[in-house]
Amino acid sequence: MSILAFAEQRNGVFKKSAFEAVSQARVLADQSNAEVVAVVIGNQAGTVAAELTRYGADKIYVADLPELKEYSTEGYTQVVAEIAAKKGSKIILLPATAMGKDLAPRVAARMHAGLASDVIGLQPDGNRLIITRPVYAGKVLQKMIIRSDIQVITLRPNVFKTAEKSGKGAVEHYQTTVKPVRAKVTQVQAEAAKKIELTEADIIVTGGRGMKSADNWHLITDLANTLGGAYGASRAVVDGGWRPHDEQVGQTGKTVSPQLYFAVGISGAIQHVAGMASSKCIVAINTDPEAPIFKMADYGIIGDAMEVLPALTNEIKKLKGA
Repeated sequence: MSILAFAEQRNGVFKKSAFEAVSQARVLADQSNAEVVAVVIGNQAGTVAAELTRYGADKIYVADLPELKEYSTEGYTQVVAEIAAKKGSKIILLPATAMGKDLAPRVAARMHAGLASDVIGLQPDGNRLIITRPVYAGKVLQKMIIRSDIQVITLRPNVFKTAEKSGKGAVEHYQTTVKPVRAKVTQVQAEAAKKIELTEADIIVTGGRGMKSADNWHLITDLANTLGGAYGASRAVVDGGWRPHDEQVGQTGKTVSPQLYFAVGISGAIQHVAGMASSKCIVAINTDPEAPIFKMADYGIIGDAMEVLPALTNEIKKLKGA
């Protein structure tokens, strides 16, 4: 038996979620005497594959094929399903990233497997896993079991810990003939490297309508940059055109699980909470002492963000000697 972990990479650089998937596969494998099989697909994938050995991968399959230079749902599905069938993988772990969320349902359908998405907890129970995942916009934690022979699971980024634990790490280039795809990516326009990816950040500063206007947004980015973190926005801010959609945190945006989350000028509507409720420590800054966000915050500051943020940023700079 084996546990397969899909390790997402872009242009020869692994996403943090790749190490989380392999590490969690190692944890489960150690409890069931299984083999950890990692799958790496895409351009320049072979140059970094061996890095997964440090996180417990016993076997690493690399599909570095010209047809898979850009992400293809059909092509990636074919490779993952073929390797899973070849290795007899009963558990398939993928990150709940944009790519993982697109790929996992197709893999599950191809393999006639049950699927659990956005999972935040896994507990072995015999041959099955007791799976914990948030539902109803994060208001309820669901416990579930997949009863199919094969279990496909996507892991919420930044929830499962990475742990360096040596595996056998044998790297093998996987050769296959990728069937013609009906839809393919012809070009990727990458955003200029300027900020940390929200879903992988340990510290996030998110602003809402309480920032009053886009002209004040530099206060959010100043604090985030001082802390070495990422910055996000509420849906109201994105809908208002202040910030791009890729910065949106919430039910219709990105789901994040940082160690430290600042909610600045955000009331705490359930749609936003759904995207950040699993944050380890939450700091709320709001002028309204009755704002719902304070009910879930670990620390609260009642005050105007225009005054609080500059003072907070300056004090942090002093502590850091900046």
